Amino acid sequence: MKKLPILMYHNVCLSKAEQSSLTISVQNLEKQFKYLTENKYITFHFTELANLFRIPPKSIILTFDDVAENQLIYVIPLLEKYNLKASFFIPFHCIKKTDFVDDYKDDSSQKIMSMDQLKKVPSDLVELGYHSYECKKYRLLNIEGIENSFLKCEEVLKNNNLKVCPAFACPYEDYPKTKSKNSVLKNFLSENAMKFGLRRGNRSDAFPFKDRYKIKRIDIKGTDNLLAFKLKLKFGRFSLF
Repeated sequence: MKKLPILMYHNVCLSKAEQSSLTISVQNLEKQFKYLTENKYITFHFTELANLFRIPPKSIILTFDDVAENQLIYVIPLLEKYNLKASFFIPFHCIKKTDFVDDYKDDSSQKIMSMDQLKKVPSDLVELGYHSYECKKYRLLNIEGIENSFLKCEEVLKNNNLKVCPAFACPYEDYPKTKSKNSVLKNFLSENAMKFGLRRGNRSDAFPFKDRYKIKRIDIKGTDNLLAFKLKLKFGRFSLF
């Protein structure tokens, strides 16, 4: 079985001076995309994986959380330029608002795409997925809160006729800690036809996935240089010291 690196990004900015942990400059993002293309990496959408039992060498998935407008402005043109694909995960309550994740105050003012913008995202380049309703920490929610979050997501989709891939990226990459709530979440994902559940683990899982509801992603920080990117691509979490 081959390893499948799944890279996690958030915001993109125009200037390197604006970079932060969650925000990468468009210049550095382009360097990373160029490296992937020049080294023959193959990007996939999650919908494509659903019917696969094996993947070619150098397969990879690119993911972007929060559907900020900067992803529309900077990421999609680069995907087109380098012939890559990506998955964008939507916090549905935030549509046409600003990113209000309190733990990330340096990135809390990013504008989120509108429903019209989401509908116009080119589906050959980008698939849309679930990032919960309000981006609350799932380990702090009770069972009813978890179920209510999904029901509200479905209501938004139904009312707006928006097509979304059945893949869920857990907010804060934070699955519930107790076995009972963790089991409830996984059962709820399965019962509601979710195909994939993602969390941060800074490792690459083998494909086919052993547990398709606890798939690990590798956190690509805005402050990572190209060497750090290459090392994360190969090893996931790493330390130079």
